[in-house]
Amino acid sequence: MKRSLSDLGVEYLDLYLIHFPIALKYVDPDTRYPPEWIHDPSSAEPRMEEDNVSMRETWQAMEQLVKEGLVRNIGFCNVGVGHLRDCLTYCSVKPTVLQVELHPYNTQEKLLRFCRDKGIAVTGFSNLGAGSYVELGMATQHDSCLEEQVVKDIANKHGRTPAQIVLRWGV
Repeated sequence: MKRSLSDLGVEYLDLYLIHFPIALKYVDPDTRYPPEWIHDPSSAEPRMEEDNVSMRETWQAMEQLVKEGLVRNIGFCNVGVGHLRDCLTYCSVKPTVLQVELHPYNTQEKLLRFCRDKGIAVTGFSNLGAGSYVELGMATQHDSCLEEQVVKDIANKHGRTPAQIVLRWGV
């Protein structure tokens, strides 16, 4: 954490998030910094390697960063109600933010309602739909909600782009 703060030229972070609910094996910063997703990119079969670390242990380490003044707010990305509900049973610092994929094809209504009820702010990623997954080979441009005729019609009616209409939907 201290190296990250130094690299950023700050004394603390306003927000620090657990990116996803999978613990990856530690990579020493002297070996590779930042560690990236792949444990050993030079191996015969480069892949992510999981570690046996619980979400509770990870969350408690995040809480310690708050107690040390290195981080002001902590939260999650890419988790559902089950992970959040579990965290709320043991946390001493409540999650401030949840970041999840959020667009007209993935509205996450129950998750949003849970977060609203618990006072957890929600931020969305991939707000224009599956476009961010195209380069990963996990979607095509046709999976984008920007291609929906109703979105195009609304955009034309209001003199806006389809992206502006979808972003306004998100707001």
